[in-house]
Amino acid sequence: MSKITVAALQLAFGEDTARNIANVSDFVREAAGKGAQVVLPPELFEGPYFCRVQDEDQFAAARVTADHPSVLAMQKLADELNLWIPTSYFELDGQHHYNSLAMIGPDGKVAGNYRKSHIPDGPGYEEKFYFRPGNTGFKVWPALGTTLGVGICWDQWYPEVARSMMLMGAQILLYPTAIGTEPHDPDLDTSRLWRRAMIGHAVSNVVPVVAANRIGVEGAQRFYGHSFICDERGDMLAEFGAEETGVLVAELDLDLAVKHRAAFGFFRDRRPELYGRLVEDR
Repeated sequence: MSKITVAALQLAFGEDTARNIANVSDFVREAAGKGAQVVLPPELFEGPYFCRVQDEDQFAAARVTADHPSVLAMQKLADELNLWIPTSYFELDGQHHYNSLAMIGPDGKVAGNYRKSHIPDGPGYEEKFYFRPGNTGFKVWPALGTTLGVGICWDQWYPEVARSMMLMGAQILLYPTAIGTEPHDPDLDTSRLWRRAMIGHAVSNVVPVVAANRIGVEGAQRFYGHSFICDERGDMLAEFGAEETGVLVAELDLDLAVKHRAAFGFFRDRRPELYGRLVEDR
């Protein structure tokens, strides 16, 4: 398929899980009405970003994939609206907890599960308290005649993640996110860095990128928004600022991206025999 329409959602979340999921569902319907075939909600959209602090009560919200309310709601919508919905959720697997993503297809079934590989640990983002590092490896999914690659938030800072998914055949990269102000340094605006990092992935891999972030104030943090969809040259096709609530929709010309990717020669000119240092653990 040469052209695919994608959407990114941006909104704030409160303590009412049912209301959060209903709000996301409303925007998924709006995106579908605008022609979207893939709809990306933000990271952990069932509630506030609980990783701001260490609180053992939060573990009670984790669920196995088949029972998670976010996954169940998006499965129903995907089946009804004939959509792909990469769905971020707090996963329980035995005694383990993961920051995970269920790739839900237009038949309403979970095509596969990705567990976040890179887990941050710092003021306001204390995820190592909650999540075990993912054990799925990077994942891509065939969809709509193309291939979707998905990383989760902190994964988006790593060029190795984007390049790995590209080598696995990805033609669109999607990143659900929860990023906001830095409690330890109020003058540090990482929203600029966040966008530049992902636009860099778009340019250096010649691939469209879709990023969905939350907004609003939660505790001492204000979430940045600035969700966007860019093309394979890193040019913005649709973007929000720091406060808008709604749906971004853009059409991606994947055949054109394939042509540009070949012409740039980044994959032709790779020298993997020189990259051994990248996999040394020191």
